[in-house]
Amino acid sequence: MSLSQVKHIVLVLSGKGGVGKSSVSLQLALSLSLTGYSVGILDIDLTGPSIPRLTGLESAKVTQASGGWQPISVHQSDPSNGIGSLRCMSLGFLLRDRSDAVVWRGPKKTAMVRQFMTDVLWGETDYLIVDTPPGTSDEHIALAETLLTSCSPGQLAGAVVVTTPQAVATADVRKELNFCVKTGIHVLGVLENMTGFVCPNCSECTNIFGGGGGKVMADETGVPFLGTVPIDPQWGRLVEEGRIPVYPAGTIVAGTKFLGAEENGQNGSKEKGELRSKYKSCALAPIFEGVVVELVNNIEGASP
Repeated sequence: MSLSQVKHIVLVLSGKGGVGKSSVSLQLALSLSLTGYSVGILDIDLTGPSIPRLTGLESAKVTQASGGWQPISVHQSDPSNGIGSLRCMSLGFLLRDRSDAVVWRGPKKTAMVRQFMTDVLWGETDYLIVDTPPGTSDEHIALAETLLTSCSPGQLAGAVVVTTPQAVATADVRKELNFCVKTGIHVLGVLENMTGFVCPNCSECTNIFGGGGGKVMADETGVPFLGTVPIDPQWGRLVEEGRIPVYPAGTIVAGTKFLGAEENGQNGSKEKGELRSKYKSCALAPIFEGVVVELVNNIEGASP
């Protein structure tokens, strides 16, 4: 099995679409990599794969090697600076065109998920982040069955469940928590995404969708709450255009103050450089750094 050298597998789940699972998956992976871990991202959202676009690697093609597929490299490891490697795999890399529709029935989806589980050559990897589609459908059942029957004890670390603050979202996300209970998947915590909006024109961070729904749900269901993440247009510009994030002077996000463009000498230009380097300037980076510290402590503290 291609997962035999993967130490910890973390699923990113949600019962609701449009809550930002792919964005959360990528930022968890980036933060783990910047902490020094070797990381992989497996995108099993077969009908809407987002990881190729978010990583800026849509034109990359998967190569076949002896025994399976080689994952696509986002960046290499840099031990001298304490940075681990980051690689990814997605159905998006196998399509002829990104606009091609994937019109598959359940059995073919199930077979594809299982092939991703067995045929991707991850090699020695500290963390594998699995970006899943919304709901509790064929892909989730195939994923759960494959992992629960094939993984060694403690290898499947658990799931990070993503929600947004609104009641309409938390009502659906509760179903995902129930799915985890029924399948025996440990819930590492709930992350409330899109809580607040980091204004690109002033220094305010406003809760346009309210806040607290994820925390209430986590408390009521007895699972850890990992924190809140605001909407940051600069993160969108980073992954869509490759621009370094810049903020108005005095911007404070989650207690971290960010210098203005004139103070830090940046102007949001589309400069050359890897995603990992540009991400360090993003207001969301310190938030996910804290989330990753908590996850690593919980996962590695519980490992046999």
